[in-house]
Amino acid sequence: MSQKSTRRDFMKQSSGLSVAWWVGSSSAFADSRSSVERLNFACIGVGGKGSSDTDAAGRNGNVVALCDIDDLQLEKKARKFPKAKKYNDYRKMLAEMGDKIDAVTISTPDHSHASAGILAMKMGKHCFIQKPLTWSIFEARMMRKVATKQKVATQMGNQGTAEAGLREAVDFVRAGGLGAVREVHVWTNRPVWPQGTGRPKLALPVPNHVHWYLFLGPAPDRPYHSAYHPFNWRGWVDFGTGALGDMACHTANLAVMAADLFDPVSVVADSTGIVENETFPEKATIRFEFPQRGELPPATMIWYDGGNVPPKELLHGEKMATSGSLLIGDKGSLYSPHSYGVDWVLLPKENFADVEKPEPTLPRSPGHFEEFAIACRGGPPAVSNFDHAGRMTETILLGNVALRAGTKIEWDAKNLRVTNVSEANQYVRREYREGWTL
Repeated sequence: MSQKSTRRDFMKQSSGLSVAWWVGSSSAFADSRSSVERLNFACIGVGGKGSSDTDAAGRNGNVVALCDIDDLQLEKKARKFPKAKKYNDYRKMLAEMGDKIDAVTISTPDHSHASAGILAMKMGKHCFIQKPLTWSIFEARMMRKVATKQKVATQMGNQGTAEAGLREAVDFVRAGGLGAVREVHVWTNRPVWPQGTGRPKLALPVPNHVHWYLFLGPAPDRPYHSAYHPFNWRGWVDFGTGALGDMACHTANLAVMAADLFDPVSVVADSTGIVENETFPEKATIRFEFPQRGELPPATMIWYDGGNVPPKELLHGEKMATSGSLLIGDKGSLYSPHSYGVDWVLLPKENFADVEKPEPTLPRSPGHFEEFAIACRGGPPAVSNFDHAGRMTETILLGNVALRAGTKIEWDAKNLRVTNVSEANQYVRREYREGWTL
């Protein structure tokens, strides 16, 4: 029997044990890891958040391959996983080790998420990708399509989705606890990296430990500079998605899930402006308008970053957190002073003195990465699978299209088109550099 068929049979055999966890048996999941073959993971991007993602893979299976364009990060993680094969190019890794891999984790800069993820999924590999799911709206749509076609387990790394507090809040709002939600405010303390500047004037020598053209991946060619790697890439339009892309898939997640905030019909941004088409603004406020959604009324979501926050009187005397979200309904408000929606309070408090929490409809999670591992074994899909995460990423990244367009845009979500400003459609997708494809 081939390695491929053996591993597929293993997934089916362990399905029952995986499902058992979701009904509350923690011992079942422990048994599922000890009594059947362990998942084989390949980890792409192993520094920064990728380090903890790789460690999570190691707790849930075997890390058989490590890939990073920075040899210092690669060697550091290889000391913890000495049996894993080391690569700088994920294309080579997947070509050489495809039959030995069940799943991949992808924790690279945003611009490489889709090219790595779609390549892996087309090979039948389960896929965990850090937030935001992709760099562009078109890539997010493609990720959803490929994941569905290939029938692979998927998850985006917005770990707050697994928190009991967030799921309780979503249950409360969905059960009508706030009445109809018509207004949402979401804010962050990001950016905490440089933005609002032009391209460096001087090129620097590429360090010996950095494989620069592999870092560029599908992005346009440019000289190396320490302003981009290893962390500050988030603020650069070619590589990152700015404060919005970094945090909205965390901080807006509660509201998006609770109030079904997908596919806005228009977005407008008030910001300090994209600088030389190079970096995102120092600060921005972005307004998303959503249409009637079934029985849900039209709603507005406003995003704030760079020190911008909503009017403090909306919090009824509560302290304004540096990051948080506020859902305003006909019966009152739900305020979470936490980036992940872990904690929340109902306002004004006197209106909810005797409120009871509804019966849970969302399953309580065994842990964010654990959900993904269970799905890989044939269990239920992770809540933040690519169908959910892809739709949310499309919604969030439309804010960046509005930032780059510099004017209000009207959106046809079905066809992925800006309908009122044709030149803004160039920001929905981009051509890849030669050698890189979806």
